[in-house]
Amino acid sequence: MVLIAAFLGWLFDGYEMGMFPVIARPALRDLLEGAGEEAVGAWMSYITALFLVGAALGGLVFGWLGDRIGRVRSMSLSILTYSLCTGLGYLARENWHLGALRFLAALGMGGEWSLGVALVMECWPERLRPYLAGAIGAAANVGFLFVGIVALAKNVTVESWRWMMLVGAAPALLVFFIRLFVPESQRWQAAVSRGAAKPVREIFSRPYLKRTLLAIAFASIALIGTWGSVQWTPIWVDQMTEGKEPRAKAVVQIFSALGAISGCLLAPIAGGRIGRRPAFFGLCLASLLICGYLFRAVHAYNFHFLVVIFLTGGATAAFYGWFPLYLPELFPTRMRATGQGVSYNTGRIFAAAGALTQGQLVGTFGGSYPKAGAVVTLIYALGLALIWLAPETRGKPLPD
Repeated sequence: MVLIAAFLGWLFDGYEMGMFPVIARPALRDLLEGAGEEAVGAWMSYITALFLVGAALGGLVFGWLGDRIGRVRSMSLSILTYSLCTGLGYLARENWHLGALRFLAALGMGGEWSLGVALVMECWPERLRPYLAGAIGAAANVGFLFVGIVALAKNVTVESWRWMMLVGAAPALLVFFIRLFVPESQRWQAAVSRGAAKPVREIFSRPYLKRTLLAIAFASIALIGTWGSVQWTPIWVDQMTEGKEPRAKAVVQIFSALGAISGCLLAPIAGGRIGRRPAFFGLCLASLLICGYLFRAVHAYNFHFLVVIFLTGGATAAFYGWFPLYLPELFPTRMRATGQGVSYNTGRIFAAAGALTQGQLVGTFGGSYPKAGAVVTLIYALGLALIWLAPETRGKPLPD
């Protein structure tokens, strides 16, 4: 029940995240009434930044709640928050309405990730952690795939983008299942029985400060690459086809999601076999090379483009299978949800800066998304060095 609930929560979380890049250009052209590409790119960066900051704040708030009142109750609240606020996007009449609702929805999405990871890792046997981490990472990307399938079934245009927001309200029904059937983490119950935790203070205390800062850095690298660049590929394709092939965005989303699912399943298995640090190093190197090729050498929407998008999705999204394996191993139970939530979601704040940078670079390069993406994805080079400063946790139990 725990795994089913968490998997579905992450799946819908992925839908919420993957939906906006698909609807962004039609929605903003509708709300901005015929604005140019620079204005669309600028507002895409603003709304993406609002979303990422909201997710960072949600990771802190709901992670803290998870360590204080329990994983299950907090996860229910987080899912209810993001589903209802996304559904309200159907009513948006101004571009800032869309930005405000994306910010509020992100509060729930940021919290759900850390709570679900903590709950699953604490309830399942430790020998299965690499496979569970793969399932966690893949679930969100199944949501991305669902976005592509839904958009392929019904074209997303300037006149017809709002209905996808209504689909995003469906996860509210999942809350009833969670409250009725999902048990609370016994590890968490045992930890709080020993005394009240002060998780926010502890993760920044001397024993854990280095781990927290490194975890923030690793999340920032992956999230900047994804949200500051790779997530913009549906907009790039819409520009490339001059909006004449509305299904192109959906096809790109499907190929990217299929690659991402594969990467998320394989990355934690590699981390379990060769070690957490070598696996992260390999992911950074693969992402750096593949993104460099995509943004510098591919110039037309065709089958070759889709193959490269599949590989790009596999490399850059594989981090999201590695994080559920590694981050729970850095913090003890009494502060695990907060530690994961703060580390991963603080990375979203830096990713927000990356998204704003991408928007500015698109304007600087005369509306060119690939030239901007080629610059932003150089961030993966930083991960090649930083990972060797982190502890290796392969073969060690979750700290209590």
